[in-house]
Amino acid sequence: MTLFLQQLMNGIGNGVIYASVALALVLIYRTTGILNFAQGEMALFATYCTWKLSDEGVGIVAAIAISMVFAFVTGAVVERVLIRPVERASPFVILIVTIGMFLAVNSLAVTIFGDDEKQLPSAFADGGWSVGDVSITYEFVGLVLVLVAECVLLFLLLQRTKLGLGLRAVASNAESARLVGISSGTMLMFGWAIAAALGALGGAMYVPTTPALTAGSMQAVLVYALAGATLGGFDSPVGAVAGGLVVGVGEAMAIQYIEPLHDIELVVPFALIGIVLLFKPTGLFGRNVVERV
Repeated sequence: MTLFLQQLMNGIGNGVIYASVALALVLIYRTTGILNFAQGEMALFATYCTWKLSDEGVGIVAAIAISMVFAFVTGAVVERVLIRPVERASPFVILIVTIGMFLAVNSLAVTIFGDDEKQLPSAFADGGWSVGDVSITYEFVGLVLVLVAECVLLFLLLQRTKLGLGLRAVASNAESARLVGISSGTMLMFGWAIAAALGALGGAMYVPTTPALTAGSMQAVLVYALAGATLGGFDSPVGAVAGGLVVGVGEAMAIQYIEPLHDIELVVPFALIGIVLLFKPTGLFGRNVVERV
């Protein structure tokens, strides 16, 4: 039981990070209908910026905040320059654009920051508590609190602000939103910007839990986040959080209890994606949309 509880804690810690990136994916999808395959690499570039600032002597919390602002601006620019010209194109064209962004941003990060391993300090103190034989670290508690703060702030943004109302209106019906004076282009730009900032935060939280920051650090996270968003539903922020946590716990349990199979944890997200798409394509929290023909 102790081992199970410890793996549960580990899974929740990873799931918090997957949920954070899944939230960014869902936010873009809700406002634009685009699945951004470059989300992980955009977060990677922002995380490299966090490392660079930290390496230059900036405090880690301040470095994360500055990188989130940089990511916010970058996300807005990406939407304006790369996505806006093809937003009315076929889904296949948009898919190719986001995959191209994935490759380009990854190569740019390697060119600017190098391909050697880098160490990013954690924003949380070392140590923790022991409850029986189960260890609860300050980092685990900090990750959970960060996710809770993200969820609360997003809820307040979407439910209590004019910007949030505009984002929801465009996500619901862009044509009707334009008729009442809401600039859909501006809302889409803000959607990408906020998602990029969330990704930057997710990267800064995740990398310190790994051996080192490398050019491939965020690729597995993107896969797990996609699985979480698919499980929860791409039109549901609540589903993204729940799905990310389920994927994180499932990964941890697979590593612990199906050890003889090499890299079995990589099977978990793909299996979840396949099962959900087979039985409930809209996800556990997704809404079924009925269209008149």
